[in-house]
Amino acid sequence: MPKHGKQYRNTIEGLNRSVLMTLEDTIKNVIKNSYAKFDETFDIAIKLGVDPRHADQMVRSSVVLPHGTGKVTRVLVFAKGEKEAEAREAGADYVGADELVAKIQGGWLDFDKTVATPDMMGTVGKIGRVLGPRNLMPNAKLGTVTFDIANIVKEIKSGKVDFRVDKAGIVHAGLGKISFGDAKLLDNAKAFIEKIIQLKPSSSKGIYLKSITVSSTMGAGFKVDPLDARAIIK
Repeated sequence: MPKHGKQYRNTIEGLNRSVLMTLEDTIKNVIKNSYAKFDETFDIAIKLGVDPRHADQMVRSSVVLPHGTGKVTRVLVFAKGEKEAEAREAGADYVGADELVAKIQGGWLDFDKTVATPDMMGTVGKIGRVLGPRNLMPNAKLGTVTFDIANIVKEIKSGKVDFRVDKAGIVHAGLGKISFGDAKLLDNAKAFIEKIIQLKPSSSKGIYLKSITVSSTMGAGFKVDPLDARAIIK
């Protein structure tokens, strides 16, 4: 049985995808060769010269994309009093404290991101085993444990992307929709790559950006020349 469907095989026929291209050209190729009937996500995968087994080489953070992700993100905030009102005014979808914890303990998980004020983390810890494996636990390193509730909720709603390097040393992220067009996707990709470069661990030796591949949800991947990516960021 073929690994890919007929549409995919027809799309890549005649394409030389091993050639390194500029970031701009790869984005144009991804758009040109997307074929799904739905609005596909534009994905990026960056192989880094790090060893994630060492804590000082763990690359993990977030970035607010200039044009957002194209997705509607449901934000849940654990807060009380003034911060609860602040979260609602900022556009949070769900806000509360113990009642939300009880609801989640009952199996409810209809949200995409969580935020908590520092004083609520003791309460949130009760559901750590539920939120943690699903990457839904508020995290100070990602800015989601904070008293600056309004700002973080607005950032998430406007297109904040969290990422972390996996065991193979690769960072994956969705940077928007194919319908954005090449100019907006290029802006988003630049912002993401720039953030990755800023996070280079001092203990990482040799080549940091080893490879960059971009693709659509269903489409073929195209290889970006890492040197070009560095050059346009500068």
